[in-house]
Amino acid sequence: MPGMGLTAIGLAGVILSYAGIAHTFIDGLHALSGLVMFIGMIFLAVGILDGGISTSNRAKATTLIVLGISLSFGVYALAFMNTSAFTITLAGILMAIGVPAIIIAYLAMKHPTKVKPVGSIVSIVAATGIIIWFAFAFVSPDTDMIPQQVEVEEHIEVGLTGTIFAIKILKDSFEEGNPDYMPDVVVVTQGNTVEWINEDSVIHTVTSAVDFGETFDSGLMDAGDVFTFDTTNLAAGEYEYLCIVHPWMVATLVIEEPKESIKVIIPEGAGIPDDGQIYFDPQVIDVTVGTTVVWENLDSTVHTATSGDPDEGVNGLFDSEMMAVGDMYEFTFTEVGSYDYYCTFHPWMLGTVNVE
Repeated sequence: MPGMGLTAIGLAGVILSYAGIAHTFIDGLHALSGLVMFIGMIFLAVGILDGGISTSNRAKATTLIVLGISLSFGVYALAFMNTSAFTITLAGILMAIGVPAIIIAYLAMKHPTKVKPVGSIVSIVAATGIIIWFAFAFVSPDTDMIPQQVEVEEHIEVGLTGTIFAIKILKDSFEEGNPDYMPDVVVVTQGNTVEWINEDSVIHTVTSAVDFGETFDSGLMDAGDVFTFDTTNLAAGEYEYLCIVHPWMVATLVIEEPKESIKVIIPEGAGIPDDGQIYFDPQVIDVTVGTTVVWENLDSTVHTATSGDPDEGVNGLFDSEMMAVGDMYEFTFTEVGSYDYYCTFHPWMLGTVNVE
């Protein structure tokens, strides 16, 4: 009975964690429940070898529970095996638990003197693994302990809407309850690039939650590391993501369909100050977050579209630099606010973009 009960509890815990149901406990539940299942299988196997299979009502009920859990997960695996990357992982975990359990049970019956040293070794290895797993959640491991991947320079094609949306992994976010990803929810227009910066002192990940990293996964990010993700091929919708090392860290990436750009014309004669002359057409525009504004120079001289104003100067948000006749410049506004701009060559040329 103890073996059957422990096996049932351990199997339930392993399935809950690897099936993605218990996100909160994913960094420890599978290790602890696996150990419980391992011990339970040893007791169960020893009992079967020693006295046969129990036919009591309790034993039958426990057997039904174990079979029910196993069959339920079997149905889950068959139904979702094409979308879950953890089905094969779970099968490997069950084999890793089952094989040692059978061996130890066999030794208990045939060579009892060898059970204690073998059991001690297995227990020490299991305990060490669990301790290391939890330690990595709170203390960043030395980089020499982690296989270093050869960095391959990735060329991201940044097109007309190639704005970078920066998200910070905040300092001390490894402590549950502290602010973690900032902003917690970010709305990005499809085709732009999202950049996560680890400002904490320990390792973190940026991992899509629903499919455990199949959509996007940063891998282990040490302090100061940056992970960039191009959303060009990502369908519109909401994507919850988390840190698999600290699973209480959860945030949301919202992908929106590309919006139509708004054009601002620099008309003929804008370079000459004159009553009634239009310098930017329209001079004031109202847009929503994620909208791209396009400036086109139709004048016969050079101009710029530069954020700031003549009194305070350039503020660095955007700058077309010198636009020759016929040139165009585009900028995507990613935050709410009112943004003044002007032409650095002709400071009487003023414009405003209001972002809601």
